[in-house]
Amino acid sequence: MIICMPESMEMDGKDRNVEASHKSHNPRSRKLRSLVWNDFTKEQRADGTYIAICNHCKKHLTASSRSGTTHLKNHLGVCMSSKRTKRKKLVVRRLALKSAEAKNDGKTGGADCFQFDQELSEQDLARMIVLHGYPFGIIQHTGFKTFLRNLQPQFKLVSFETLKADCLRIYESARLKLQEVLGKLTCRVSLSVDMWKSNVDMEYMCLTCHYIDNDWRFQKKILAFLPVESLSTGEEISKAIVQSMCDWNIDRKVSSLLLDNCSFDDVVANELLKFLRPKGSLHLNGDMLHVHSCAHVLSLIVQDGLELISELINKVRDCIQYVKSSQARLAKFQDAVKQVGAPKKPIIIDIPSSWTSTYVMLETACEFQSAFTWLASNDDEYLPLSPKDWGDVKAVTECLDVFYQSILKFSTIRIPTANLYFNDICGIHLLLKTSCLSQYPIIISMAKGMLGKFQERWGTTRMVMAIASILDPRYKMKSVEYFFQKIYGDTFDAKDKIENIRKTLVTLYNEYALQSTHASSNQTFLCYAGDNSSCASNECNAGAESKNSTRITLSDARRGLDQYLQEVSSSQSMKSDLDMYLDEAVHPSKEGPDESFNILAWWKFNAAKYPVLSMMAHDILGIPVNIPLDNDGRVLNQYLSSTEPATVQALVCAQDWLKVDIEAGNLDGDVCMPLVPVNGDEFSPLSK
Repeated sequence: MIICMPESMEMDGKDRNVEASHKSHNPRSRKLRSLVWNDFTKEQRADGTYIAICNHCKKHLTASSRSGTTHLKNHLGVCMSSKRTKRKKLVVRRLALKSAEAKNDGKTGGADCFQFDQELSEQDLARMIVLHGYPFGIIQHTGFKTFLRNLQPQFKLVSFETLKADCLRIYESARLKLQEVLGKLTCRVSLSVDMWKSNVDMEYMCLTCHYIDNDWRFQKKILAFLPVESLSTGEEISKAIVQSMCDWNIDRKVSSLLLDNCSFDDVVANELLKFLRPKGSLHLNGDMLHVHSCAHVLSLIVQDGLELISELINKVRDCIQYVKSSQARLAKFQDAVKQVGAPKKPIIIDIPSSWTSTYVMLETACEFQSAFTWLASNDDEYLPLSPKDWGDVKAVTECLDVFYQSILKFSTIRIPTANLYFNDICGIHLLLKTSCLSQYPIIISMAKGMLGKFQERWGTTRMVMAIASILDPRYKMKSVEYFFQKIYGDTFDAKDKIENIRKTLVTLYNEYALQSTHASSNQTFLCYAGDNSSCASNECNAGAESKNSTRITLSDARRGLDQYLQEVSSSQSMKSDLDMYLDEAVHPSKEGPDESFNILAWWKFNAAKYPVLSMMAHDILGIPVNIPLDNDGRVLNQYLSSTEPATVQALVCAQDWLKVDIEAGNLDGDVCMPLVPVNGDEFSPLSK
């Protein structure tokens, strides 16, 4: 990476050859003072104008006196040849060091073979700061200084300001690279929004982009980490999102929005729809724009269900709190555990705002039922649950177990393509309908309430998941048909819902077909084939002309063949690749979890066979229909909370983007400590 210095800095003697070369072209010109000219050669054309030739990729850029050098610095940020040269120097340096160590077998004499590079070492330091979330102040720590001095005495430790500038240059270079990647994307992107809090009463909006790249790999990139006022309205948040979309030039590439972790989600969605719909780039006129996360919807449904049985949950909670209220009671309960042979594990009390912890509490309580029963007969102060209560607790636990296991399964999916959720969500829907016929009145009450919320909250998300399931070659329409017939029975309602999904699929496919180059030729043929009258009359006129002539030519015979081909083809309907895809047998399934089937590899292999449908798969499968919900909000650590917002965004985004280099093997594959933890917990880097 080129370290950009003030343009007033004098060049040292090593660069006089560049200066002399420039003067040879224009004796009156001033010195080339910017260090950017170390990577460019300035030449004069025959017409008197000047160009700057990149020494790495040989690209020609303008070098007029009015153009400045900013565009040259930006070019170096994305010039792959420059990066390869820098990286090659680093690799050579490391190989030389390893060779010296092997040759001298630990002797200090090998140090003479090593050539120290201050610039590359500064870049390594800045990259370390970004990757691991270390504070800039680490360079002032005595232990760190001692370590560097003993490791490499030649290294001159940079100042706080220089280190910060180096980190910001890493961010800017990576930003330009990502902007180029997004510009070349042939598919659409989905956006999700998370809200973060700091320790200084400031909130941040994290805007993340999800997409499947041109090589059919699932990608997720943080695009912006912006400060927002704690009392910001939905309109203000939507304006910030719009500005970010325009900055990245993706406002015409948006496929869907996930706003579950964002306050005022409905308001923000409506405002963004007002902005995007007039552009005419939304599929189905934006009806599939606002989708919800599976984890979010399931959590809301379960919380609603638990509120209906809060009396029973409070009874269990009181029993556990009684046992844990004193050491004497806990010791007596441990005696009960030994007497009845209950499992030796801690008894858990829940966090009321987290339904998963409530489930774990109920499940654990059921395992200690016999111990609680023994305690009731040996402790007069203890108020036990009745046998009916224990039966209800077990029934509730069995019902919640399906939701809990689904959440666990969703959270462990490595490549979260949208096709992996429809079957499980339909299974939960079927479970709720079955639970409404339970023998336990408390389960009937809870299931009916949850079922109503379930049907109310799915909407667009279920349509997206259904289409994604259809794009899974193992299921196609079969999964939709099977589950809807099970859920709604063999009724008109089931057939109507299946047909609604089929019509939406066809409508969406036709929109993609109109945009594809493949469909352009098909559309021309269909229009040509559909206009039989005009084409036939033309052929008839041509035939009439030939009849008027006594001479039959080869052209006459050819026109007759063309007319015959037209008549035959007009009577045959052309099959779209959607029709071919649905008519063919499903791909054979193998035993194992759904995610073991690499659907992206399948579509990459079959993209040429289904050109239009593969465009749909590119966009639909990339919609992240499951993003973990953080009910308690996410909190920045003390270091980031005290850092200026522009620097916070640079550090958070750059760390996220540099992970790609680690995965690609361009950097050492060490563990990165995220500045923005994926699980929402506060991360405390070395900042105290």
